[in-house]
Amino acid sequence: LGLSGPPGAGKSTFIECFGKMLTERKYKVSVLAVDPSSSTSGGSLLGDKTRMTELSRDMNAYIRPSPTRGTLGGVTRTTNEAILLCEGGGYNVVLVETVGVGQSEFAVADMVDMFILLLPPAGGDELQGIKRGIIEMADLVAINKADGDLVVPARRIQAEYVSAMKLLRKRSKVWRPQV
Repeated sequence: LGLSGPPGAGKSTFIECFGKMLTERKYKVSVLAVDPSSSTSGGSLLGDKTRMTELSRDMNAYIRPSPTRGTLGGVTRTTNEAILLCEGGGYNVVLVETVGVGQSEFAVADMVDMFILLLPPAGGDELQGIKRGIIEMADLVAINKADGDLVVPARRIQAEYVSAMKLLRKRSKVWRPQV
């Protein structure tokens, strides 16, 4: 599964919760977390692993943060090979968290079985989905953080994205993207 979304959408939090649910059901889970690299030093904070503390201690989970090192598209130059290595290493589920910073970070969509776009319920211009780009590639759009005071805005954004998705050309004859 590939996961993308804007900063603050809760990608790492979602992955930790979903990953723990999978390991409790006896799946072996691998997380490939891609972080942006500094244009100055080339380094990266690789902070996604630190936000998945419970999952990182789970014996049935493997988390590998990697810097983009200038690669565009939200993944690293070797993400596809890393996915294959994880599968070969016996991991049933491979989750790829992209850099997820904009409309063009969807290279992972061609590497995975399902591409999930996570969106926060109060992200500003809610109809970003009408633009060509990342929304066209999504197999599933999940409105995250849809609780408490954000339930109403989340439902509104869900309705807007359902409408927007109807305007996009279908990528598959058998699957209609869900929101």
